[in-house]
Amino acid sequence: MDNAIEISALTKKFPNAEFYSLQGMNLSFPKGQISGLLGPNGAGKTTTISILCGLVKADSGQARVLGMDVARDSTSILGKTGIVTQQVALYPLLTARENLNYIGNLYNIPKKIRKEKIDFFLERFGLTANADKQVRHYSGGMKRRCNIIASLLHEPELLILDEPTAGVDIHSRTMILDFLQEYNAAGNTILYTSHLLEEAERLCKNVAIVDGGKCIVQDNIEALKKQVPGINNLEELFLHYTGRSLRE
Repeated sequence: MDNAIEISALTKKFPNAEFYSLQGMNLSFPKGQISGLLGPNGAGKTTTISILCGLVKADSGQARVLGMDVARDSTSILGKTGIVTQQVALYPLLTARENLNYIGNLYNIPKKIRKEKIDFFLERFGLTANADKQVRHYSGGMKRRCNIIASLLHEPELLILDEPTAGVDIHSRTMILDFLQEYNAAGNTILYTSHLLEEAERLCKNVAIVDGGKCIVQDNIEALKKQVPGINNLEELFLHYTGRSLRE
């Protein structure tokens, strides 16, 4: 099976940081699946995603996305990748429709097609009735849903989500997870990070557990559980590999 993401020996140390954020990270995620990138706080998840998206430059090593080298082809990669950041990346004084129209224009989506896409996703994500309300008046769940729409307008082959359901209500979470499964069933690849391990076990087929800037283990979830006697779920597996010590 072809890989959507391949990471080899990535290292990264930010200026004035005491420790390396990445210390020889090696990962690969297959095309056409929902894969999970899991780890405790400070494990290197967000740094890895930032490098894949071209927002941060690695000190050494190589990363490839959809067959393209991140260091050389970042513009082409962004055209085929949707990114949902941990922080909501919307203009609070604009309405949802204004935000999405602006973002769609950045992707050079023609006006008529842009309107059709925006109308479709607003309906699909339950935001039509509030489409012309300023985003600052949205609930947390509504902001998250609108933030995901912004990453979908150019129909990306690869969708990368960093804690997409953090702090949202159960109805928004269910809607988001259902949509991600639909999007994957249509042939698209998803890379997903979350601290909600029950959610990750429901959504992901393949997971990588990272800690200390390295990949500790990666495989199909069911295969990983069989490798450790007495492990019944992803949370137990996660604690087995990362320990129970509190993190910053």
